[in-house]
Amino acid sequence: MPVARGPFDATTVPQAPEDDPGFAAVARLLLDKRFHGPLEAVSRGQMLAVGGAAGWGVYVAIEKVEGTLDGRTGSFVLHHNGTMTPADGQRLSVSVAPLSGTGELAGLSGTMAIDIVDGQHFYSFDYALA
Repeated sequence: MPVARGPFDATTVPQAPEDDPGFAAVARLLLDKRFHGPLEAVSRGQMLAVGGAAGWGVYVAIEKVEGTLDGRTGSFVLHHNGTMTPADGQRLSVSVAPLSGTGELAGLSGTMAIDIVDGQHFYSFDYALA
């Protein structure tokens, strides 16, 4: 399975919270990313997150990625599922949504790891093309 690695820039824009006092305080953010390296692409998406004073948190996100992956042009959707607890630390799953690939990326599958080092974001994308 090929692996694409490189840096990316991420901007988040907080949105208005839910206007329901009985609803848990869920943060909603717009995502705007620029991937560099073997994945030269832009993505737009949304994230929902909630956490507690005891150090726990969860988030989900969906983003549409458009650009080139190792020279192949198209788009695909990534879905995120993240959790955090004091005992277990952070756990993150980022996967290509099944059948979401278009253009030369039709049939794409894979998972992406994200690392943040000294404030800089990096991706490692293990992928396959059918």
